[in-house]
Amino acid sequence: MESAVNPTTRPGYGQLLRTPRALSFVLPGFAARQPFAMLTMSIVLLVQHTTGSFGSAGAVAAVAGVAMALFAPQNGKLADRFGQAAVLIPGVLVNAVSVIALAALALADAPLWALFVAAVPVGASVPQVGPMVRARWAAVLDHPERRALTPTAAAFESVTDELTFVVGPVLATALCTWVHPGAGLATQAVLTLAGGLLFAAQRDTQPVPHGALAGHARVEHVSAFSIPGARVLAVAFLGIGSVFGGMQVSLTAFAAEAGQPGVNGLLYGIFAAGNMLAGVACGAIAWKVGPRRRLILGYTALAITASLLWTVHSVALFAVLGLLVGMSIAPALITGFTLVEALVPTSARTEAFTLLTGAVALGQAAAVTLSGRLADAHGASAGFLVPMGGTVLALVTIVALRSRLVPTLKSRTVARGVGHRSPVTVD
Repeated sequence: MESAVNPTTRPGYGQLLRTPRALSFVLPGFAARQPFAMLTMSIVLLVQHTTGSFGSAGAVAAVAGVAMALFAPQNGKLADRFGQAAVLIPGVLVNAVSVIALAALALADAPLWALFVAAVPVGASVPQVGPMVRARWAAVLDHPERRALTPTAAAFESVTDELTFVVGPVLATALCTWVHPGAGLATQAVLTLAGGLLFAAQRDTQPVPHGALAGHARVEHVSAFSIPGARVLAVAFLGIGSVFGGMQVSLTAFAAEAGQPGVNGLLYGIFAAGNMLAGVACGAIAWKVGPRRRLILGYTALAITASLLWTVHSVALFAVLGLLVGMSIAPALITGFTLVEALVPTSARTEAFTLLTGAVALGQAAAVTLSGRLADAHGASAGFLVPMGGTVLALVTIVALRSRLVPTLKSRTVARGVGHRSPVTVD
C-alpha cells in the first residue's frame, strides 16, 4: 500500500523514507555521489604536491570545474530525454579512466598545460548523481498525497550531500597525506565506477524519459535555462560555489600557514557539518515563510558570515566561523532546489537540477583559481575574500530579480497527458 502524507501532521523524514521505492535509489545514490566530494580536494592536494603551487593546483581543479559546469546541463538534458542509465553508465566509465590519466600525468611531472587538457574530460564526465536522485524524488512525490513532502526531500538531499562533503574532503586529505599524493584520485575513480554502476542498475525508479512520452500532446519540451527563475537560482548557486571553492583552497593554505597541514580536512568537515545540521533542521521545521523569502533571508546570513572569513587567524575561531558559514548555506541551498519544483516543468527537471549543480561547480572553479592566486601572492586570508565577493554579488542579484522566482502558470503544469500541478506558494 502506498504511503500517504497525513495533512494534520508535519511531513517528516520518516514519512519521506517510507515513500514506496524510495530506499531503492536513496542508498545507491548516497554511495554513488561520495566520489564527487573527494574530487576537488584530491586534485588540489596532488597538484600542489607535484608543482609546489596553490595557484597551479587551483587552476587545474578549476578547469575540471568549468568543464563540469558546461557539460552538466547537457548531461541532464540527455538524461531527461533518454533516461538516466543511458547517460550514467558511459559517463562513469569515461570519468574513471580520465581521473586515473590525470593522476598519472601529475605524478609524472607533466607540464601544466597537459594537466589542464587532462582535467577537461574529468570534469565533463562527472556523474550527476545528486541531480538524478532529486529528479527521482520529484517523480515519486508527484502525487497529491505526497506532494507536501517535496521540501522535506530537498532538505534530505542537502543533508545527504553535506554528509558526503563531511566525509569526502577528510578522506581525500587522509589518503593524500598519509598514504600517497595520488591515492585520493585513485580511490575516487574506483568509487565512481562502482557506485555509479550500482545506482544506474536501479532502473525502476528513474523518471520516464520525455522521449518516451513524445506521443502525448501536452508534454513540454523546454530548456531549463530558458526559465528566468532558473537563471536567477543559477546565480545564487554560483555564489554558493564561490564559498565551496574559496574554502577548499584557502583552508589548505590556512592550515599550511598554521603549521598543521592535516587540519584542513577537519576544518572543511566542520564547515560541511554545519551545512548538514542546518539541513536536518530545515527539513524538520513546518515553515510558514515561503521558499522565496527563505532564500533571501538565508542568503543574507551566508553573505554576512562569509564576509568575516578573511578576518580570522586562529584555527579554533575558524572552526566556529566555518560552522556558522555552513549553517547559513543550507537554507539557501534547500530553498533553491525546492523552488525548482515550482518553476520548472517535469520534462526539464533533471536538466534544471544539473544546471544548479553546474553553477556550483562553475562558482567553485572560479573561486579555486582566484583564491589560489591570492593565497600564493598574499596569504590565506586574501583567498577568503573570494567567498565574500561571490556571496554579496549573488545576494544583490537575488534581491533585484526576486520577482522572477514566482512561477508562471505554464511552469506549474506537469508534463503529463492529463491534469496539472496544484499551485505552489513561493512567498
